[in-house]
Amino acid sequence: MLDDVDLLVCGAGPVGCVIAERAATVLGWKVLVVDRRAHIAGNCHDSPASNGVLVHNYGPHYFRTNDEDLLRYLSRFTEFIPANYEVRSHVRGDLFPFPINLTTLEQFFGRPLDAEAAERLLAERRVPIANPANSEEFVLSRVGRELYEAFYLNYTLKQWGVHPRDLDPQVCGRVPVRLDRDARYVGHRFQMMPKGGFTALFARMLRHRKIRTLLNCDFIEVRDLIRPRCATVYCGPVDEYFGNRLGKLPYRSLRFEFVPHATEWRQPCVQINYPNEFPYTRSVEIKHVTGQRHPETVVSYETSASTGEPFYPVPRRESAALYARYRELAEAETAQNSVYFCGRLAQYRYFNTDEVIQEALACFQTIRRRFAGAPASSSTTRAA
Repeated sequence: MLDDVDLLVCGAGPVGCVIAERAATVLGWKVLVVDRRAHIAGNCHDSPASNGVLVHNYGPHYFRTNDEDLLRYLSRFTEFIPANYEVRSHVRGDLFPFPINLTTLEQFFGRPLDAEAAERLLAERRVPIANPANSEEFVLSRVGRELYEAFYLNYTLKQWGVHPRDLDPQVCGRVPVRLDRDARYVGHRFQMMPKGGFTALFARMLRHRKIRTLLNCDFIEVRDLIRPRCATVYCGPVDEYFGNRLGKLPYRSLRFEFVPHATEWRQPCVQINYPNEFPYTRSVEIKHVTGQRHPETVVSYETSASTGEPFYPVPRRESAALYARYRELAEAETAQNSVYFCGRLAQYRYFNTDEVIQEALACFQTIRRRFAGAPASSSTTRAA
């Protein structure tokens, strides 16, 4: 088994599954996928709770994209159902649409507004900062101090463990402000959910005669035992790969509490944010978007933590500088030993679900170009 591998993949999450599937299907390579966890699908893993309700074990993963080709590719492995990704924020004891839209502004300021009146209101409250240097300045320059303190400040403090003024502008810059009544979190053309769940989707990717999967196996245990004929794809923390030789990169971790309820619904929408005194950052009733019909429900409560399994790279200037040094090591490792670093932890960058799959497909194309002349392990290489 260990000496019959063309491609070694560390990580059975979205990146690892996509690259493994493409290498097996397109190049005819023999692929071994290893993962330290006992399941596939990485942080997209979903499974039934004790009452049978499907939950997202590592926090909600919402699939939305404008890329029709990406949707077409994934549709080989799952049916998709429409999903309404609506988020509200718990402020002043009430629920407000979030991201901020026209309804949010009307409810918060207690007056009827149209788009023009809302723009005038925001213009009066914005802090004039031409080139925001951090997340606090970015939000103040868009919506002013009242909305910043109500919707952003405490949420960011809880989520990242640092003040918004110590985070890069794009942390809060990803969240839009709308002057219409669109209550969706984002405006992507396709907003969907795999009908059978994410784990079932990625399981079908790995269901290929040239792919073997080894779970409960840490990459460190096999990296010196397996010499793939072509390449290695590494999806774990980049600093861990190099033994933390330059120092540990900072990550935020998450803790989850899953609470079953003997009612069909508990929340009015899939996600509620808590930018206030509650210890948790958000509550999620994922049943709103999975399409599951069940007389009971489950709500997960998510709390950010400074220690534990890494989830989010911390977007600060110091972190970026340290990662830049690790990236140089990674690029040298790619050039010398054909090890490709791909994914949120390996590239120390936040990706949405569609973005990380696009990144995986791009990584595969890079590998494909480099090994264009390499023969398949067996007779015929199938076309994409």
